[in-house]
Amino acid sequence: MTIRVVLVDDQSMIRTGLRMVLAAEPDIEVVGEAGDGAGGVRVVTELAPDVVLLDVRMPGTDGLEAARRIVGAGLPTRVVVLTTFDEDEYVAAALRAGVSGFLLKVAPPEDLVAAVRTVAAGQGLLDPAVTLRVIRSFAAAPAPDPGRAAELAALTERETDVLALVAAGLSNAEIAARLYLGEATVKTHVSRVLLKLGLRDRVQAVAFAYESGLVTPGR
Repeated sequence: MTIRVVLVDDQSMIRTGLRMVLAAEPDIEVVGEAGDGAGGVRVVTELAPDVVLLDVRMPGTDGLEAARRIVGAGLPTRVVVLTTFDEDEYVAAALRAGVSGFLLKVAPPEDLVAAVRTVAAGQGLLDPAVTLRVIRSFAAAPAPDPGRAAELAALTERETDVLALVAAGLSNAEIAARLYLGEATVKTHVSRVLLKLGLRDRVQAVAFAYESGLVTPGR
């Protein structure tokens, strides 16, 4: 099955580079482009691609607002935000907007391809370097949301443990080793956590863990 991708960035050279990398893959097709957030929303709404790569800083409608509109419209498209190392202030806001992943603009081509495939498969993508920035972002966030905290009651003790480790950036294999469980069992626990809390993927699970107070920066 071909993964259909839309590129949204105000720099044409960036879009050209992304398109060249993705076009070389037999299972990925770039079906549209836009140079700003508003145009990106229009293209995504019209084409309903599997994945949209969305720059944060753009004139007019920025990437965060575009992400909110795309996710809020209930489209099947997964949003991956393109970031640079100096944009920590956008990370938490993008998580709350419902994006499915972050990709550093300095990432090598093979990481770009892997990111598109990962997100298209329904999994969240949180680069380890970005995970640390998420922690820093939430460190300056307000107190936990009582409503979010109350939702934790829907989880079993084991599911709560798994959610905390997901928020710490551990993979399923690492969680399995930490809790002495099979990797398939961990995968099942993660799926149940997402279902019970109404979350799309692991990226949203990280945001929920911090917003609910289950995990706090530094612990």
